[in-house]
Amino acid sequence: MASSDQGTGHINAGQLSVAIVGGSGYAGGEFLRLALGHPHLRVTQVTSERSAGQPVALVHPNLRGRTNLKFRKAADLEEADIIVLALPHGSAAGRIAEFEGKGRVIVDLSADFRLKDPEVFRQAYGEAHPAPDTLSSWVYGNPELHREELRTATRIACAGCFATSVILALYPLLKLGVLLPKDIIATGLVGSSAAGASSSDASHHPERAGSLRVYKPVGHRHTAEVQQELPGHFPIHLTAISTPRVRGILSTIQAWIPDGYSDRDVWSAYREVYAAEPFIRIVKVARGIHRYPDPMLLDGTNYCDLGFEMDMDSGRVVLMSAIDNLVKGTAGHAIQCLNIAHGWEETTGLEFAGLHPA
Repeated sequence: MASSDQGTGHINAGQLSVAIVGGSGYAGGEFLRLALGHPHLRVTQVTSERSAGQPVALVHPNLRGRTNLKFRKAADLEEADIIVLALPHGSAAGRIAEFEGKGRVIVDLSADFRLKDPEVFRQAYGEAHPAPDTLSSWVYGNPELHREELRTATRIACAGCFATSVILALYPLLKLGVLLPKDIIATGLVGSSAAGASSSDASHHPERAGSLRVYKPVGHRHTAEVQQELPGHFPIHLTAISTPRVRGILSTIQAWIPDGYSDRDVWSAYREVYAAEPFIRIVKVARGIHRYPDPMLLDGTNYCDLGFEMDMDSGRVVLMSAIDNLVKGTAGHAIQCLNIAHGWEETTGLEFAGLHPA
């Protein structure tokens, strides 16, 4: 295994070595931030083609004094216990053979291995999967749904951020039959970091600041993940709206409950399924200004806050789901999955409670 340490403190012989491929982006940088504070992980390598040779802290200035690592090229990647792929969507799948022999456990933060059916992948992403025979070996990295599979997983495909917010809000209600089998409509207000570190016309500050722009009214690619993971195969429709915030997703979901059901049934479903979940919080209080989930309160945390409100006249229920897209939506649930896979306390390295005011 690679011998270089993460640059500060003493090396713990019981730690597992971690190499992050594509660590100059937001997802890779966030995983690096969390891994540097994890007692069982030791980051030994971080790659970036663009920033090779430069100190990691030059790209991720929040990590000044936390690591002395420098970026290297992926061609110079050495073996590690855990390989984390933080490459742009579409990049990891075509190169997976390159990484297979480098680590016992591989975690992919992109969308390349989330879908089990190659034909569904082709429909969602407009091209054939370059390694379709490998898809069955990957566990979908949503701990609340796949904890038992994750306990023995060596290939983990972390769930998408928008998909995570929608799945966690709907799963208990669909599992326990609290919703009618009719169309479900989800709208996501999404922070700019979800688009990644590469700039574009849409992310240019004069165009983004102060803007609420619908960028994917129909055909969102995370729809395939949501449909794959949720029970009942109800029609799901996603719409995504960009917001001026950097972090966070707030999803509001419109669904309908059967006659005779009430908000108590919704409460009961959430409590029954999520009672023991360390990162799920039900937020529905009668007083104050923080009566429903708000992603501002979750910046840097691995929590998913869920809330709901009923319209008893129509039978409509509005579900609300808030996460930090870079933590619970990406790097945080990757850490959570690794904790489960290695038998560590599930909350290890993820204890940050957020800030208020932020």
